[in-house]
Amino acid sequence: MSGRLMPVMPVLVSACLLLMLSFGYRAGFGLFMQPISEARGWGRDVLALALALQNLAWGVIAVFAGGLADRFGNLKVIFAGVLCYAAGMFGMAYAATQISMIATAGLLVGAGIAGTAFGIVLPAMARAVAPEQRGLALGLGTAAGSFGQFLIVPLMQELMLGVGWFSALHWLSLSAFLMALLALPLARYSGANDTSSPTIDAPLWQIMKRAFQVPSYTLLTIGFFVCGFHVAFITVHMPGYVVDLGFDPRVGAWSISLIGLCNVIGAFVAGVLSGRRPKPGILTFIYSGRVVAIALFMLIPVTLPSILIFSAAMGFLWLATVPPTTGLVATFFGTRYMAFLYGIVFLSHQIGSFSGIWLGGFLYERFDSYDGIWMAGIILGAIAAILHWPIKESDEQARLQNPVAG
Repeated sequence: MSGRLMPVMPVLVSACLLLMLSFGYRAGFGLFMQPISEARGWGRDVLALALALQNLAWGVIAVFAGGLADRFGNLKVIFAGVLCYAAGMFGMAYAATQISMIATAGLLVGAGIAGTAFGIVLPAMARAVAPEQRGLALGLGTAAGSFGQFLIVPLMQELMLGVGWFSALHWLSLSAFLMALLALPLARYSGANDTSSPTIDAPLWQIMKRAFQVPSYTLLTIGFFVCGFHVAFITVHMPGYVVDLGFDPRVGAWSISLIGLCNVIGAFVAGVLSGRRPKPGILTFIYSGRVVAIALFMLIPVTLPSILIFSAAMGFLWLATVPPTTGLVATFFGTRYMAFLYGIVFLSHQIGSFSGIWLGGFLYERFDSYDGIWMAGIILGAIAAILHWPIKESDEQARLQNPVAG
């Protein structure tokens, strides 16, 4: 580890632990799909819609949360996110109607993730380090989120088996308040304190308009839709998919966990490479790799080894998109409005997440199969690989010496 990172290690460690919890909880909601649906007498499309709206709410609110964090500091935004996260998980236990499940698991938890996840935390990490260390810091943060998926999802499964899904949600909501303590060291690294990039005296909508005048930013935003489609569908529906095939529910939990473990490596490597290699090429490689992995998973008979191999392969490519994507936003525009402008890109990701989760549940209830949604993932992955190829980070960096000022 570079000696230049040592003075900010407490900040990086706190940020990583916060992301571990935020993404660990979020990755485990698919475990509740079958038990809650059975307990309430619902089809899987009911909870799938709530979790799809969770991702959509996460994306929409992340834009506003990023803007507020850039202007007024990130601590208040994170605290509000923690409260929403805890209240949403607590309320899920008592949600007896589709509307109440949407309000809790969907809107409240979605707002909670928006206030505690990448869009708020990664910009703080980027500001805490020197520009040449930015890719490494972003890789560490992304890897931490994946490690939380690896560590917390199996613990959630064991908690559910030990005390039942109802009580498990109570304990999870209580533990969410740990994120508030971990947020304290991040307070000084918010957009409001950033003097490294010019402050533009313009409303946020105008900053957004100027950002979309950069063609590469537009392509990046469109392409990130596919990342959300892939990861959200697999996170929510993979546990039920493997149970349908006759496997023990723990296989689904360990599949999601293995994805998280492998992405600790994948995200970190992507972060390091983002500081040394062209970021658009890295993204093209990642999406192409996903196409190959999903296609082979569909062609090979599903067995326990094939599930584990597929999970590992997707894990290396899972959130590996985040360091080069966030790095490109910082390259284009600097870090002053990074939370807001990354929030816009991330909204596209979450629209993709909504589409993957909802469409997965919709098609399953009507055709009793996930085959159509797997095929859609292959097609969209190929489109994303094509979209990222023409992105030019060096041209935009030279053209935007005064970020978003035009």
